[in-house]
Amino acid sequence: MAEQIQSVAIAWQIYQVAHRPFDLGLAGLVVFVPTLLLAPAAGVAGDRFDRRAIVAAAALVEVAISLALIPLAGGHTNAVLAADLGILTLAGIARAFAFPAQSALVPSIVPPELYLCASAASSALFSLVRIGGPALGGALVAAGAAIAYGTVAVLALLVAAAIATIPLLKRPARNDLPTLRDALEGFRFLRARPVIGGAITLDLFAVFFGGATALLPVYAASILRVGPFGYGVLRSAVSVGGTICAALLARRPIARHVGPRLLWSVAIFGGATVLFGVSRSLWLSALALAILGASDMVSMRIRDALVALGTPDELRGRVTAIEGVFIVASNELGEFESGTLAAFAGPVAAVIAGGIATIVVVVLWTRLFPQLARADEISPPSTETA
Repeated sequence: MAEQIQSVAIAWQIYQVAHRPFDLGLAGLVVFVPTLLLAPAAGVAGDRFDRRAIVAAAALVEVAISLALIPLAGGHTNAVLAADLGILTLAGIARAFAFPAQSALVPSIVPPELYLCASAASSALFSLVRIGGPALGGALVAAGAAIAYGTVAVLALLVAAAIATIPLLKRPARNDLPTLRDALEGFRFLRARPVIGGAITLDLFAVFFGGATALLPVYAASILRVGPFGYGVLRSAVSVGGTICAALLARRPIARHVGPRLLWSVAIFGGATVLFGVSRSLWLSALALAILGASDMVSMRIRDALVALGTPDELRGRVTAIEGVFIVASNELGEFESGTLAAFAGPVAAVIAGGIATIVVVVLWTRLFPQLARADEISPPSTETA
């Protein structure tokens, strides 16, 4: 909930400085760069240290970030924009370390035979929060930045406290100083697993080109003209589709034909992006975003299961750190690409072109990763690999 409210608030705040779509792209870029540079160190930390402590520390950083953003709200100068981007850079550093630790928690406490259902149920719960989060964020932003960011700070404090209630997990098997070889072990593992590598890179390029959500402030303010609350509705529509899909997957998890279903879900994601780009109705736009969210949930669950169940626990932090680079790259660099293209060609052209490019990526990946296109079941790592 804290992440969703903060995301809505900072995006609206940055866009209100000068009403430039390019600034939204810069916001995505400054969050991505720390993830890219710190991925090897974050992955090793997730495998060597208590993952709960890492997540709690990142939550406390989010508290400080939210409080620091309050006095900057309402400013319309380049200095305010620079300060916003600097604070977002700190958020990127915290999230770079939090992602591999947080991602590795669930497969560490759930038996492999229950993971698909547990992961989908967890996603359904998270999606329910993501439905209310953006709408609540829009309402809180309309009420005042101090109220929005203060709410985020309180929720982040609750995160830091709640993470301590997770039962003590298995301690890292090694406590010696990490080496460069340790940091690069995740890359070697993915290079030897084209199905996992293909799934992760597919997400990178698909969301990079199909990042329509980065331009939602522009659509809400200038195209659909629905204001902050309508902006929250559009953000929530993505989660509505994702929640419905996650609930279905929790009851009937995808266990067969995972490769073809992954490719089809990404193709539908691209088609929904095009539909959103051409829409001029709030409700048609919300429907397109709901379809986008549902298809993204299918691809996310398949990719998550491939990584979680196909990676040994002692490598899971490093592999998920690399996955995090691709995920953050697809989201944050996708925002940068969308903002940049929108600045030159207009937001509508940027969204439509991105959806078409996503479909083209799916076609290319069926040729570049034939193992992924033929993948049937999710295979756990062999004893020899572990």
